[in-house]
Amino acid sequence: MRSSRLVPPGGRLPWAMCLALAVYLGELALPVNMSNPVLELSLSLLVYWLPTWVCWAAVLRVGHRRWEVWLGAGAVTANAAGNTYYTGMTAAGASLSFPSLADVGFLTFYPLMLATLALAVRHHSRGLASSAWLDGAVGSLGAASVLAVLLSPVLAGALSRAPLVASLVALTYALFDLLLVSFVTGISALRGVRGGDRWALLVSGLIIFSVADVVFALQLQANTYAIGTFLDAGWPIGLALIALYVEGAARADRSTPQVKSPTTGATVLSVSVASTAAGLGVLLVSSRTHLSTLAVALAGVTLVASTARTQVGLRQMARMADLRRQDAITDDLTGLPNRRALYAEARVRLVEPQRHALLMLDLDRFKDVNDSLGHHVGDDLLVQVGARLGEHLRVGDLLVRLGGDEFAVLVEGAGRQEAADVAVKLRAAFTQHFNLDEVAVHSGASIGIALYPEHGPDLSVLLRKADVAMFKAKASGSGHHVYGGADDAEFALRLRTVEELRQALSSGQLVVHYQPKVELRTGEVHDVEALVRWEHPTRGLLYPDGFLDLIEQAGLMRDMTRVVLAIALDQAAAWSTDGRGLTIAVNLSASSLVDSDLPDEIAAMLATRNLPPGSLRLEITEEFLMADRDRARSILTRLRRHDIEISVDDFGTGYSSLAYLRDLPVDELKLDRSFVLPMIDDPRAAALVASTIALAHSLDLRMVAEGVENEVAYDELTRLGCDQAQGYFVSRPVPAAELEHWLNARRAAGKVADPSWLLGSAALD
Repeated sequence: MRSSRLVPPGGRLPWAMCLALAVYLGELALPVNMSNPVLELSLSLLVYWLPTWVCWAAVLRVGHRRWEVWLGAGAVTANAAGNTYYTGMTAAGASLSFPSLADVGFLTFYPLMLATLALAVRHHSRGLASSAWLDGAVGSLGAASVLAVLLSPVLAGALSRAPLVASLVALTYALFDLLLVSFVTGISALRGVRGGDRWALLVSGLIIFSVADVVFALQLQANTYAIGTFLDAGWPIGLALIALYVEGAARADRSTPQVKSPTTGATVLSVSVASTAAGLGVLLVSSRTHLSTLAVALAGVTLVASTARTQVGLRQMARMADLRRQDAITDDLTGLPNRRALYAEARVRLVEPQRHALLMLDLDRFKDVNDSLGHHVGDDLLVQVGARLGEHLRVGDLLVRLGGDEFAVLVEGAGRQEAADVAVKLRAAFTQHFNLDEVAVHSGASIGIALYPEHGPDLSVLLRKADVAMFKAKASGSGHHVYGGADDAEFALRLRTVEELRQALSSGQLVVHYQPKVELRTGEVHDVEALVRWEHPTRGLLYPDGFLDLIEQAGLMRDMTRVVLAIALDQAAAWSTDGRGLTIAVNLSASSLVDSDLPDEIAAMLATRNLPPGSLRLEITEEFLMADRDRARSILTRLRRHDIEISVDDFGTGYSSLAYLRDLPVDELKLDRSFVLPMIDDPRAAALVASTIALAHSLDLRMVAEGVENEVAYDELTRLGCDQAQGYFVSRPVPAAELEHWLNARRAAGKVADPSWLLGSAALD
């Protein structure tokens, strides 16, 4: 490891360099030179060597990590060495020939400095566009053409020198100055070169150094150069600024400061325009007076590069305009055309007498996906839906995303039947599940259809009527619906009802009734099922078949589930306080079970009310369990971790039931009423019930029969060994207070094992 003692303090050397430079400038400003030649010589050498020491201190910091630091230090050192030889020999009274050893040091400065610039530009301009490099080329060529004009006397004088070596050296000086100035000007025209204030130090130092070089060459050619003027300060000032750049680059290698862009759009434009004007000016002057071939050639190449840059700029502007136009008519998420594109296309297509159909498609239960799995998953679903829909359309059909979870398709040349056929194809896109965030999600869609010109003269009218038809499709469950004249009134009613449902959820209009389940062996009641009702302010008590579909379609099922759970668990807590240990079963829809937060929320609701997990049982439809086995296993396993029992509702109505009973953690099967009702008169139905009960018991599952309507079915289920029964023969769903009255009356009458005494009582009304 390199010792830190070898690295001079970075903050002291630059200050010493600046102080020596200030003294040197003061000495040049004096009307007479110093009386002490030794001090004057020492000061002259010091302003050249202090920048060298600053540079090599930077080299010691960075080692081999930054080659532009090494090259910059080498360039400054070469110039200082050449100046030392020249100054020393001159002070000794020696007569130097041209070229001399001093010129070796001076000339070495230029290639090392150009290499430093090249590496620095490469380091700070990664990823620049070709147009930016064209800007730099125009700047370089324009500056070179002007400088070639200024250096024409120097170039002519260099070519006339004798011997040949002297001529070549003089010409090399002029060409190096031309390269350096053009390179620096080109750098100033580069957009996106980022190097902060250090970059400005390097560019400024090189400009000052190059100007001093050019002025010196012109004065030398005119035989007007005099030692001891302010021109002599140009080189040490330039070298000092270069040294500060090198020192700053070394510091930046160890810590990355905030980086700024030294070139703004205005700077780039001004340099590019000025360079183009310079090239044009050189050509105009050459038409009136003789200029060097080099100057004219550089000016011509400048205009060619400027023309190329203009063409590139025009293409970029056209491309940007196309992108802006595409952005205006393209949906950011799916990449499909958007509503604006649909309106633009409709103005062209909707021309009588040609027929068209507008299909509006809305995803079913999309809000549940968003609320349960997150908006990023919902966005992924929309992208996949857009891709699938596109696979089911013809080339001329226009698929757009209107916004949210709504899509529209404008179908050319389609009447009622053709539009219905397209709707069937689109709905077929949803038969396979969607893989979202490692979750298989089943989705569906409802499609409303409006026809042109039958249902409206323009797109606005068609969109409104397709929207109405879409709500009709959701309500009927048919999947798609063609607009009809009577749909408007129904649409308005549904919208009003949805808004009333939103208010009902927040204002306590939802109530829960409870239906008891009787233990067939003992006649005792330990379980009840919670069933939601809507106490409508004007329409009275509404049953679930009157509003559950609307709840699903409006995306309110998640909210309603939490309301029903809260009411049921509050009642369970009240019964627990009164000494009634009743387990309440609550139905969960498939859309509620998409919610990954639900198991933890239910556990928290039980803990808040100090209820044991056995106070709640969740009833889940067999349809959900069959549709998404992996999702079902995940959600049920998490619920079982909280000791919450699972009941399979509508058992026997799905397919492959035996397979999921083996794989999924369930505790209870509820035999669907479609098996219970016919078993009295149909021996085959009775055999199915008996075998199903035996199956449940063999898997250590409880069997509950629902839809028990009469005493014969009740007795037959008892004989077959069914565990529990619920239905109108036992009791209708009733409010909690009536259920308590029913339980008390039943116990007082001693009819625990025979519920038939209750038939005809008030509890059934």
